Amino acid sequence: MTWTRFKELVERPLSGLTQPTRSDWIFALRTVSAGLVALLAAYALKLDHPQWAMMTVFIVAQPVAGMVLAKGFYRLLGTLAGGLAAVGITSLFGADPWLLVTVLALWIGVCTLVSSLLRNPEAYGAALAGYTAMIISLPALGQPHIVVDLAVARCAEIVLGIVCAGVTSRLILPKLAADAIISRLKRSILDLAEYAGGAFSGGDPASLAALQRKLIADAQTLAEMRTYARLEAPSFATRAHPVRRTIGQLLWALSAARALHSHRRPKNAALIPMRSELKAFVGELAATPGALDDTGPWVARLDAIASKAREMPELPNDTGSNDNGEDKVGTITRLTIAGDFAEALKQVIRGLEALRSPVSSKSSERGQPALVVHRDYQAAWRNAVRAALATLLVAIFWLTTRWSEAAGTVILVAVVSSLFASRPDPVQSAWGFFTGTLIALPFAFLVGQVALPALPGFGWFTLFVVPILVPAALGMANPRHVGVATAFAINFLAFLSPHQQMIYDPGPFFAGSASILVGILIAIGVFIVVLPADPWVTVERISQAMREDLARLCLHERIPRRSAFESLAYDRINQLMPQVQRTGRKGDPILGGSIAAVTVGLEVLRLRHAQLNSAVPHETVESIGNFLRALARELLFRQPGEPQTATIAVARQYAASIAQRSDRLEMLQIAASLRIIAAAMEDYPDFFARGRA
Repeated sequence: MTWTRFKELVERPLSGLTQPTRSDWIFALRTVSAGLVALLAAYALKLDHPQWAMMTVFIVAQPVAGMVLAKGFYRLLGTLAGGLAAVGITSLFGADPWLLVTVLALWIGVCTLVSSLLRNPEAYGAALAGYTAMIISLPALGQPHIVVDLAVARCAEIVLGIVCAGVTSRLILPKLAADAIISRLKRSILDLAEYAGGAFSGGDPASLAALQRKLIADAQTLAEMRTYARLEAPSFATRAHPVRRTIGQLLWALSAARALHSHRRPKNAALIPMRSELKAFVGELAATPGALDDTGPWVARLDAIASKAREMPELPNDTGSNDNGEDKVGTITRLTIAGDFAEALKQVIRGLEALRSPVSSKSSERGQPALVVHRDYQAAWRNAVRAALATLLVAIFWLTTRWSEAAGTVILVAVVSSLFASRPDPVQSAWGFFTGTLIALPFAFLVGQVALPALPGFGWFTLFVVPILVPAALGMANPRHVGVATAFAINFLAFLSPHQQMIYDPGPFFAGSASILVGILIAIGVFIVVLPADPWVTVERISQAMREDLARLCLHERIPRRSAFESLAYDRINQLMPQVQRTGRKGDPILGGSIAAVTVGLEVLRLRHAQLNSAVPHETVESIGNFLRALARELLFRQPGEPQTATIAVARQYAASIAQRSDRLEMLQIAASLRIIAAAMEDYPDFFARGRA
C-alpha cells in the first residue's frame, strides 16, 4: 500500500470531500510551523545546508503521529545506511570517478531491489539508503577526504528535521494511530454491513464492487496502523493481536457475503427466514446512528443467528428433487455460508470492543504468526535493473561532458527511479512529482531571487514563505493532490535553498533547476522504455501464488492455522488491487476470483479438519483426501480455456451422495463444503486455471 492511499483511508472516511477539514488545517499549520522551527535551529547551528532540515519536515509530514514517527525513523535509518555506504564507497573507489559512479549505481540497484521487496515505511528507508549515498558521494568526487564531513552534516540536518516533525506531530493537537484504528474499524464494519445489505437485496453491482475494493484496502490499512500505534505507545502492543485477528475475520465476512450474493437462489422455507434476518440486521446496523457505541446487543443477535444457521433445518418432503439430496445439500450449503457471515461479523465487532478495552494481562495469542507478505521478486529485480542502469547512463553522460550541473540530474534520476519504482504506476507517480516540481520553480524564483535579496531576514522569509507553504501542506492532506503538493513543497525549498544571506544569482538557479527537471524526465523515460511493466503479468503472478496457496492447503501434512491463511490471502488480494485497477473493468473477474479463493481456502481447511473428526467414517476421510489431491492438480495444471476436469462434477455428485446416505450434521457440512468449493470455482473458472488466456 502506498502512503497516498494510506492517508486517504485515514483522513477521508467519506469520499468526495474537497474542502479542507479542521484536521487538514491543523496538519498544514503544524507542518509549516515545524519546518520554520527546524530552519531556525539549522541557522543557529550554522549547518551548511539548512534547507535540508526544513525539507525533511515536509518529507516525513503525515496526518497521524505514528506515521510521522515511522517515516522519520526509517528515514533516519536510511540516511545513516546511505551515509556509511557513501563513506565506504568513496574511501575505496573515490580515486577513480568511473569506478565510483559504477559502484554507486550498483548500490542504488541493490537498495531498490530491497525496497521493492518491502513495504512502506521500510521500503522508503531502503530506497533512501541508495540515493543518499549518491547525494553525499558526488559532491566529494575528486576530494574524498571531505566525504565524512558531508555525511555527518547530512545526518545532522535530517535528524534535526525529524525531531522537529516528530515532536510537533505528537504534542500539538495530535491525531493518534490508536484512535484512527478504532475509527477506521468502525467505518469498516458499517461498510461491511452496507455491502452485505446490498448483496442480500440485489444491489447495484458497481456500488458493491466499489465497497468490496474499499474493504480490502481497509484491511491493509488496519495492519499498517497497528505498527504505527505501537510506535506511538508501546502499551498498545497488548491490543495489537485483536487487530491482526480482526483483519482476517473482516475478509472472511466479505467472502461469505459475496458468496451469499452470488448464490442467492433457491428460495425455500429454510433459507428465507435466515436471509431476511441477516438483511434486517445489517440494514439496522448500517442505519443506526452510533450503532457501535454499545456492541453487546449486536454480538448477542449475531450469535443467535449463527447458532440458528448451524441447526439442522426441517425440510419438507416436497421440496423437489430431494431424492438425490441436491436440495438438502443446497440448503445446508447456504445456511453454512450465512452462519459463516454472522460468525465472522460477530468476531469483527468483538475485535472492535477488544481495541477499546486495554488488556492488562499477557495475551495468550502471542504465538500467532505474523502477517505474511507477498514478495514479487521478478518485479523487484526489474526495478533494480532500471534504477541502476538509468543512474549509470546519466552518470556516464555527466563524466563525459563534464557539465557541472549534470550532477543534479544524476541525483534526481537516482531518486525518482528508485523511490517510485515499486509504485503500481511509476510513470504516473513520477509525472506528478515532475508537475509539482515545475510549479514550484516560479514561486522559488520570485521569493529566492527577487524578494529575499531585497528584504533579508527570517521575519521577511516567514512572511513570504508561509502563504505559499500552507496551501501546499493543505494539498498534502488531500489524497487527490498529495503527490503534486508534496513535490511542490519539497522542491520549492530545494530551489529556494534558504540561507541567512540570500543573493540574486539567477544563472546557477536556472542551471540547477533545469538539471533537476531533466533528471525527473529521464527517470520517467526509463520507466516507459526500460523493461516496461505489464500489469497483467503481475496480476497473473499473484493469482498463481494464490492458487499455489490453495494447493498447499490441500496437500500439506500440517494443517495451517486459519488466521495464517487469512493473513496471506488478504495480503495477496491487497497486492492485486492496484494492478487490477489499472486494467479497468477487465480486472473485475480477477478481483472477484481472489475473494472466491478465500472462500475455497476456508472450506478446504474445514474439510481438512473434518478428516480429523473421529465421528466421520474412514471411507469418507479417504474420499475427502482423494478430492483434495484432485483439486490441487486442477489448481496447478489446468490451463485457461480448457474444460474443467471431473473434480468439480465429482464434488457435486459426492455432496449429493452424502446427503442421501446420512442426515448427520457433520456429514452434511462436509457436503456443503464440497458444494461451496464447486460453486466458487464455477463462478470464476479462469481465475482457478494456470496462466492467462
